Amino acid sequence: MRLLFLFLLLFSSFLACAQNLAIKQDKQDCVQKTYLSQLHVREASGRNDGKAVEAYLAVTKMPKGQPWCAAFVCWTFTHCGIPNPKNAYSPALFRNIHTVYTRGQGTDYSFQRGDVFGLFYTNLNRIGHVGFIHSENERFYVTVEGNTNQAGSREGDGVYRKRRPKKTIYKISRYI
Repeated sequence: MRLLFLFLLLFSSFLACAQNLAIKQDKQDCVQKTYLSQLHVREASGRNDGKAVEAYLAVTKMPKGQPWCAAFVCWTFTHCGIPNPKNAYSPALFRNIHTVYTRGQGTDYSFQRGDVFGLFYTNLNRIGHVGFIHSENERFYVTVEGNTNQAGSREGDGVYRKRRPKKTIYKISRYI
């Protein structure tokens, strides 16, 4: 009888772990499909505006005309039902509880879909641009980011897929 009880306990634990993994994968799928669906969104007039850009900003309660890279990340998470800061201020996405990597701190990082990167700007003395890490290879992350451009600016005109050297990434956070 004890053996049967132990078996049932272990089996139910296994099922719970499998269910949690499936939920995590579903959320990662949703985030990836959502941000990929926004590739090629462009601002209407080059002034942080346009229907999609204003929808991103609305999630963070920011008006048209504001920088929107962090709002794009928050909009994506909100669309997929993932709790997030809903804040258009880039550093807000890197609270300690969510940060899984900080450059120079010797932390090991293992890529997971839905992870968010942050770029540090010395002129701002803070993280000034964010986006999603889509994939990686030995030296680069392929990213999808809003409010950038072909050159990778932090004040761009749309949602683009970029290739960024790993050494340029300052922080990575995980919400899934």
